Amino acid sequence: MTEVVHTPRVFSGIQPSGGLTLGNYLGAIKRFVDMQESGIETLYCMVDLHAITVWQDPADLRHNTRELAAGYIAAGLDPAKSILFNQSQVSAHAELGWIFNCVARMGWMKRMTQFKDKAGKNAENASLGLFGYPALMAADILIYHSTHVPVGEDQKQHLELTRDVAAKFNHDFGVDFFPMTEPVIEGAATRVMSLRDGSKKMSKSDPSDASRINMTDDAETIAKKIRKAKTDPDALPSEVKGLEDRPEARNLVNIFAALNDQSVDAVLSDVGGKQFSEFKPMLVDLAVEKLSPISTEMARLMNDPAEIDRILGDGSARARKIANPILEKTYDIVGMIRS
Repeated sequence: MTEVVHTPRVFSGIQPSGGLTLGNYLGAIKRFVDMQESGIETLYCMVDLHAITVWQDPADLRHNTRELAAGYIAAGLDPAKSILFNQSQVSAHAELGWIFNCVARMGWMKRMTQFKDKAGKNAENASLGLFGYPALMAADILIYHSTHVPVGEDQKQHLELTRDVAAKFNHDFGVDFFPMTEPVIEGAATRVMSLRDGSKKMSKSDPSDASRINMTDDAETIAKKIRKAKTDPDALPSEVKGLEDRPEARNLVNIFAALNDQSVDAVLSDVGGKQFSEFKPMLVDLAVEKLSPISTEMARLMNDPAEIDRILGDGSARARKIANPILEKTYDIVGMIRS
């Protein structure tokens, strides 16, 4: 079997479930923007089919999909450079997802930790979609023959399943059709933690709004939350090792490094020895400089939903041009009569 060399292509997506946070920005969207400038074709999706694996109010889903698109664009994703679209407008995702339901094994799905986390003790009442959505995620990626996916650490398991699905499909049908997609996990803040508890991930579902920076927060709110962020009484260290067992300090330094496009080592070489009373104002100034223009532009975009819908419609048409031939070839490999 001749090995196929796949054209480099980047795909990633975020669920439009509302409440974009600094964690979404630093862990995903900022990295999407960086990869947009790499010279590789980039597709970024609002995965609305994934969102409905749990109940969504229809009006909220429409609003959240547009808000996520606004967040993408305001953060620097250019619809002329990247393909921006919502998943449900490209039916090939769902069609390939069904084929992958028939390729993936039950045992693989049962090992997925995110299902256990989301379903909790009420797993018997969880939707079938919530259980099986990693197969759809594999389809999201492989319908474009994506070679690279920027993800956070918590999604690495799903990328491993995507590779398992691709390998099994290729083996079962004696082809080298789907690529072995590589995760791209990099940056100082791929996992942003709560401002109130450095041991917990920053989350929109945390009851305390002070625990997170929302991408819709204005400059005054951003500054207030950072000033009140939990810290410890010690000065900042000069080396990374000094952040061990100091989760809040590590989180704030990571955020500064990511916002300023620096390594943690470089930040600590500059701020080592400073108290938080000196460091927090530096972080406030940086965060306001980088984030408040995004929230301002998001608000402007949300005042013109028709323009957002136009951008998503255009992106979906471009995405279909890539996805549909790959889907048709998949059906041919499987043996479906499509004429």
